[in-house]
Parts: sequence; C-alpha cells; structure tokens
Amino acid sequence: MSQTRGRYDFCIGLVLAMSSSIFIGGSFILKKKGLLRLARKGSMRAGQGGHAYLKEWLWWAGLLSMGAGEVANFAAYAFAPATLVTPLGALSVLVSAILSSFFLNEKLNLHGKIGCLLSILGSTVMVIHAPQEEEVETLNEMSHKLGDPGFVVFATLVVIVSLILIFVVGPRHGQTNILVYITICSVIGALSVSCVKGLGITIKEFFAGKPVLKHPLFWMLLLSLIVCVSTQINYLNRALDIFNTSIVTPIYYVIFTTSVLTCSAILFKEWQHMAADDIIGTFSGFLTIIVGIFLLHAFKDVNFTLANLPLSLRKDDRAANGTLLSTYDCFNHDEESSACLGEIQSTESLSARRNGSLSAF
Repeated sequence: MSQTRGRYDFCIGLVLAMSSSIFIGGSFILKKKGLLRLARKGSMRAGQGGHAYLKEWLWWAGLLSMGAGEVANFAAYAFAPATLVTPLGALSVLVSAILSSFFLNEKLNLHGKIGCLLSILGSTVMVIHAPQEEEVETLNEMSHKLGDPGFVVFATLVVIVSLILIFVVGPRHGQTNILVYITICSVIGALSVSCVKGLGITIKEFFAGKPVLKHPLFWMLLLSLIVCVSTQINYLNRALDIFNTSIVTPIYYVIFTTSVLTCSAILFKEWQHMAADDIIGTFSGFLTIIVGIFLLHAFKDVNFTLANLPLSLRKDDRAANGTLLSTYDCFNHDEESSACLGEIQSTESLSARRNGSLSAF
C-alpha cells in the first residue's frame, strides 16, 4: 500500500513539474508578444522605464502563466524528490525556445534543435532512473531530518561560503568573474529548495486538518525561504546585468542543480537504496541535459542549419584528401570561375607545403 502511494505521489509530482515548465516557458512568449505589440503602437518600452505593459492583456496573461508555473513547481516538491523536479526545470528553457521559433519568428538553428532533443532525452532518462526519497509525511519528521548532523554541517558550510563570497570575494572579483554571483545564488538556492519541500509538507498537513500554523518550524521555513529567494534574485540579476545571458543560464543551471542534488541526497538520503544502473542513469541524464542546454544557449546566434551541413562536409573532405575541383566543375559556371581558381591555387599550395616542396613559396 505504501509503495503504491509512493508511486502515485511520484506521478503527481512528475506531472506538476512538467506542467510548471510548460507554463513558465509559455509565459516568456506571452510577455514578449505583449511588449512587441506595445512597441508597434509606439508606447515607451519597458527598457526605457515605461510601464505601458501594465495595460496590455498579453503581458498579464504571461504573468499569470508564470505564476501558475511557479505554483505547480512549488507543489511538485511536495510529491516528488527534488532530484527529479529541479533538473526538469530545464524543460522551461526548451519550451520557450520552441515556442519562440513559432510565435516570435526567432530562428532555432541546428545546434538549438540538437540541444532541445538532448534535453528531452536527458529528462526522460532522469525520470526513468529517478531515486525514491525517504518518506517524510509530517513537520515533525521534517524537523528531525533538518536536525541531522550531516545536513547541519552542509547548511553551515553553505552559509559560510555564501558570506565569504558576498562580503569578501564579491566586491573584488564579482564584476570580472562570472562564477562569483552565480555560485552565491546557486548554493543558497539549494537551501531554498529544502524550505520549499518543508512548506509543501506543511500544505499537505494543512489540508488534512492538522494545526500546522502553530508549529514553529513552519514560520522558520517561511522566513528562511524569503531570505534565500531574495538573495537568489538579487545576485542572479547582478550576473545577468554584467555577463551574457547565453553564458549565465547554462552555468547557473549546472551549479544550481548540482547543489540541489547534493543537498537533497544529504537531507533525504535518496541515493542509499539506488541500484548502480539507476545512479549511472541519473547522472547520465543530468549530463545530457547540461549538454543540451549548452548547445541551445552557447550557439544561439550562430546561423547554422542543415542546408549548410553538406557544403561544410564537402569542403572538409577536399581539404583532408587534397583533391582538386575538376576543370569542368570550375569553368562550367563563369560567375564562379574566379572563386574556383582561388580554391585550386589554395589547395595546391597546401598540398605542396604538406609534401615539403619549396615551390609553394
């Protein structure tokens, strides 16, 4: 009965996590469409300090969609392990990229398409091999978990490292080293996920009719969550303001997810009863998602499609084999004759240099 209940909760958490990604990914498109509509009307843009978007229903639809996604994500932590919910957050980036190519006419190049495919494959592998966390049904059990010596040591180290980065390293190197601000919001984010997990249990107990609002742990978790989220938003915005978004996003995803996986493993002992193939599968899925997110962001401005691929392969083959274009191919098209001759001369020169011939010089 307990195993059936655990599988049921797992499925609910999985559906909520995927719904969250769809809502959040779609919210970016709705907001962008609203802002573009305002720009066409000649209204002052948000980047220039304008607030005309508050009168645009598409922008409000995007805001409501994001709110629904965050609520779904919050609820998912109450049913499924954080090791599953957090990595699936990458799907929101995928949803946003796909929808933008359809509704915003933003081109998704070959790297982006491969990145989307890898993210889907990685997420699927992680779902199949996701660990089962220890059953934590009440705030008293959660309190016992938070008091575990291993988690206390981990939380203490996170706070110390964060304070050092904020007050010592940040003022000196925050403007030049991308890892400083991202590390702060990532490691603090691991604690915020633990708070969300505890508050999710509180909500379940509240609807069960238990007096959870009188429990001191509820207020401690709520206060800790407010502090952690405020810190995350502050330093993530600093990183985005200073560095390129295409670099910040994948790095933040990797460090944040790794921190959450570590915290969740220490707090809920998720890895103790996992088989070796499940451990390998979970890490393989996570690494696949990382590669997919990297391809999606790092090369988004590179104009590379399948139409370019055969031409590139032909050029590589010619350079590798030292072959020359035939005279017929070159002079069959008058407008391309000069280009062909240049390529012939270049190839001859390269071949001569490879063979040690001085005639190339």
